[in-house]
Amino acid sequence: MHLQRNFRREQWKMLFITMFCYLFFYTGRHNFGWAAKGMSAELGISYEQIGWISFSMLMGYAIGQLINGNLADRLSPKIMILAGGFLSIICNLAISYASSYITILVLWTLNGYFQSMAWGSGSRLISNWWEAHERGKAFGFYTMAAGSSSVLTFFMALLLVQQEQSWRTLFRYPILFLLFALILFLIIARSHPALKGFTLQEKDTRQDIIAKLSWKEAYLQVFGNKNFVTASFAIGFQSMARYGLIFWVPIHFLGNNYKESSGNLWLTLFIPIGMAFGAISFGYISDLLFNKNRSKSISTGMLCSCAIALLIYFIPTPHHILAAILMFASGFFVYGPQANFWTLSPDLLGNKLVGTGIGVMNMFAYVFAAVGEPIFGKIIDYTGNTANIFLVVAVICALCATIISFVKPQTPINNHE
Repeated sequence: MHLQRNFRREQWKMLFITMFCYLFFYTGRHNFGWAAKGMSAELGISYEQIGWISFSMLMGYAIGQLINGNLADRLSPKIMILAGGFLSIICNLAISYASSYITILVLWTLNGYFQSMAWGSGSRLISNWWEAHERGKAFGFYTMAAGSSSVLTFFMALLLVQQEQSWRTLFRYPILFLLFALILFLIIARSHPALKGFTLQEKDTRQDIIAKLSWKEAYLQVFGNKNFVTASFAIGFQSMARYGLIFWVPIHFLGNNYKESSGNLWLTLFIPIGMAFGAISFGYISDLLFNKNRSKSISTGMLCSCAIALLIYFIPTPHHILAAILMFASGFFVYGPQANFWTLSPDLLGNKLVGTGIGVMNMFAYVFAAVGEPIFGKIIDYTGNTANIFLVVAVICALCATIISFVKPQTPINNHE
């Protein structure tokens, strides 16, 4: 009994330290949207070029997910998270001193790859410590940490923008928090219960997985599952809509007169707050309202996002209270369903491919998000109206809802043989 209590305490400790570390990862990624306007003005970069810079980071992230998800099943998740975090900090600092479009493009691409080393590795670490019947809860908390990371990044960026700081400071000050989190993670985290003298009842340990499947076999199993590939296409559109809000909405509210209407600027904070609440809520929503039918839960959430994006487009921004509610709701419904996507992965593929499956799914998510960035930028350059962001997001959400409806609910797979 004493051993069981000790394990439970360590189990929660590993979840919370992983969450705490990831809580600050977006300070090295979601800061770019806030820096884009000043960067464009100082360096003479068009919004379409800004979109291509964002595209390059997301593509670097997508390629990294494809590689690092599988690596997380084979190497130490702790080392991968630490390496990715410290290298991302170096890239951010280098960009803060850059003076050309090409330099920023290259550094931001590398930053995307380094940032990709964390999510799949954190998922692997959590899977190592939490057994199948509790992983839905654990991943809900983990996804909430990612949503909350956007809140922190938006808040820090808003403070710097309000103080009329240079865009360069957005790549220097927020990442100091990531540095602190990485140091704590280095001291506290352990990749597997065995490193603390504990043993899980499940038989599919990391060593067993590696012995059973080669790299080729793992990827063939993932890409050979039609339901999983369909779900991966769906998360691609969900991620495109999410980044449409995260990256371009700050530019929308950073209009020429933002100093005279700072209330509009602070409205953007409600988007990541909604995302954080959506992440922790949708696990319960899918269980209680949709009887664990993840596809139906995701489809409903994305249809709600579509409707809300249209409402934001047609509601004038001076109505602050209503606009704040809509911003919160847009974040809640566009990001909340992502928690259901991650639980779809082990349901469709089984626990033995957690890192590989999540890596592949996240690769789809970020390839689609990357493709969307220059499209958003081109539309803004062509129309001269940043409000069109919300029309495009509405269409993308409707596409996601349609595609995910083709994924039929299945009994979760447990690969313990």
